[in-house]
Amino acid sequence: MLKIAIYGKGGIGKSTTTSNLTAALSDMGYRVMQIGCDPKADSTQNLTLGKPVKTVLDAIKEKSDHVELSDIVFPGYNGVLCVEAGGPTPGIGCAGRGIITAFERLEALNAYEIYKPDIILYDVLGDVVCGGFAMPIRGGYAEHVFVVTSGEKMSLYAAANIVSAVGQFSKRGYARYSGIILNSRNIEKEQKLVSEFAEESGGKIVRILPRDGIVQEAEHQKKTVVEAFPDSAMAGEYRTLAESILEVCGHEN
Repeated sequence: MLKIAIYGKGGIGKSTTTSNLTAALSDMGYRVMQIGCDPKADSTQNLTLGKPVKTVLDAIKEKSDHVELSDIVFPGYNGVLCVEAGGPTPGIGCAGRGIITAFERLEALNAYEIYKPDIILYDVLGDVVCGGFAMPIRGGYAEHVFVVTSGEKMSLYAAANIVSAVGQFSKRGYARYSGIILNSRNIEKEQKLVSEFAEESGGKIVRILPRDGIVQEAEHQKKTVVEAFPDSAMAGEYRTLAESILEVCGHEN
């Protein structure tokens, strides 16, 4: 089972990238589980035609110890498995703690043994790398960490924080920093800026995703590009990204 965490600053296109990656991997024949680790619980919405899935925290609030896997794991595009950790009401409680609770409940219910996914993708907000948000890398869940960034200053700042956190945990045998996904914003000298950051951080750019309006067109349909426009050049970009990530992870496809 290949376990990958995708981190990035809020609004950088991390969930869009992760969902399209999930769809592409699914089309390649892999059984994929995507776990959204953002309190907004919108990571998987383009895999479920925009239908919100019940979060693990909400299910626990409603059913306490009687939660079943069918209450928190939902089928999406091409049979992918969709999970949203969820979070507390804004301003009340700790969102990071919600991620920890969700992971613990999935383990207690033997989710991975029952569903047997080939690949798990953790979609994690990267603005804050507190204990909860670092759970995928510090708890031994993910093996590889990829960071989605643009060449914008705040996006690179968040990426640097993420890489620093991963470095601390990799010394303990946890997940390792496996590279950068450049989600282009078409700013001046963007590729050069991100290439310099990748080199300084000891990583490399795994794939450069071009800026393409078809991504928004697909999202208006509440779908991934891979589902809505499978023959498009952008869908091909996501498929190539999937192949590149498998190669970096040493996984035969």
